Amino acid sequence: MNIPLLTAIFSIASTVAMGILIIIAVVTGHDSSMVILAAVVVGLIISLPVAVIVTKKLSQLTSSPTKAPQ
Repeated sequence: MNIPLLTAIFSIASTVAMGILIIIAVVTGHDSSMVILAAVVVGLIISLPVAVIVTKKLSQLTSSPTKAPQ
C-alpha cells in the first residue's frame, strides 16, 4: 500500500468528515465541548476506512496500464 498517498487522503478525508460532523453538531444545538470532541473522534474513525479504500482503488488504477481508461 502506498503510505504517502494514504496519509494525504486520510488528512483530507478526516478534515472533511470532522468538519461536517462539527457543523451538524453546532447547527442542531449540541455545542458542548464533549459533543464537539465526540464529533472529532467519530470523524477520525469514519475517515480511516474511507482513506484505505480510496488509496487501494487509486493504486489499482495507476499500477496497471492495461486497466487505465482510454
